[in-house]
This record gives sequence, structure tokens and C-alpha cells, in this order.
Amino acid sequence: MRVRLPTAERLGLPASQYRTLKRLRTPERIQDFVTALPTNFELKGDTALSVRETLRQGHAHCLEGAFVAACALWIAGEPPLLMDMQSDPTDDDHVVAVFRRDGGWGAISKSNHVWLRWRDPIHRSLRELAVSYFHEYVLKDRKTLRRYSRAYDLRRIDPRLWVGRDENCFDVADWVDACRHYPLITPAQARRLRRRDAMEVKAGRLLEYAAPNARSAVKY
Repeated sequence: MRVRLPTAERLGLPASQYRTLKRLRTPERIQDFVTALPTNFELKGDTALSVRETLRQGHAHCLEGAFVAACALWIAGEPPLLMDMQSDPTDDDHVVAVFRRDGGWGAISKSNHVWLRWRDPIHRSLRELAVSYFHEYVLKDRKTLRRYSRAYDLRRIDPRLWVGRDENCFDVADWVDACRHYPLITPAQARRLRRRDAMEVKAGRLLEYAAPNARSAVKY
């Protein structure tokens, strides 16, 4: 579905940043760009950087990468959609930008771990897309993914609140988190989940960008 293209002025982006994102004409190119951004480990406290600030500072965590990906999709003529995945209370949520090809859903994702990244657009529903993350959405040896959201269209929000903003976009993050979510598994299924074995746990420690501490190595 083609959509009306936003201008740099409407988005609140400098011309140079707009040109950078405009060159990312496909989801694959967008994913490569987001992957190449070093991980934002939030060393000075929690952040929810806008697209402009993420590009200026040159790093991103999952939400910030999703903002960048959604903005690039919008500039490429596609709707800027996010999907939020919620964990159990012991783990952190994860946000991805989603897109469609030939009726299939795919995802662009920023993660320092290998598991929670790109998904090819082969999934027949958002639930099926979310399920593709289930077995690798873990905290040490526990599978923690519990819910996924509907596709949240960022065109509902003034782009100055998430693209061209100077301050953190915590309110936008809250709006995405508050949108309707659906359970992936039942409480009974959660109680029966098999723990990951030692080899899976070992593989899960692989990181692209060196973390400053043990907590960051797990969180991002």
C-alpha cells in the first residue's frame, strides 16, 4: 500500500538526515542501516530518542531503531507501523517496525542479540510474526514473551513528537505500550514451557556490540 510521502519539513528532519533515510528504499536496506547503528546502552539513563536525535547521536536501542525504521518506511511510501511485544514481568519489552509484502508480514528490528532481528515477510498474521520470536525471546534459560500488539500506525501522532523532537519520546513509547495487545500463550502453557539447554544459553550470550556490564549484555 503506497501512502502520501512526508516532506523533510513536515517530519522536522534536517535535509541531510532526510536524504540519508530516503536512500533506504527497501526494508532490507533499512534493516542493514539500523543494524549498523551501534547499540544505545543508555549509560546516562533511560532514553527514547526521536529519529532526528538517534541519527545525530549515532546509536539506538530497539524502540529508537523501530522509530528510524518506521520513518524510513514512510519516506519510501509505506505506512510507519510498529508492533510491541510484551514479556513477563522479569524481562523487557521489544518493539519492531512491521511491513507487508504480497500479503505477508515482516519485521525490521534493532537488537544487540542475533535472535530478535529481521523477519522475512512470510507471516500470514501479526500473531504468526510474533510467534516467530517466541522461542528466542528469552532471559537466560527462560522463554518470556507473552503478548503482542496490533500494528500501531505512527501517522496517528504528529511527527514532531517522534521524528523531529529534541526531548525524549517517552509519551510516544507509552502510547505504543498502551495500545491493544493479545496473549500469545495461556497461563497453563506458560507453566509448562521447557527451559533452554546449556548450549542455547551459551549461544544467547553472543553480542554484536560489546556491552559495558552484565545487565546491559542481557537487556539490549
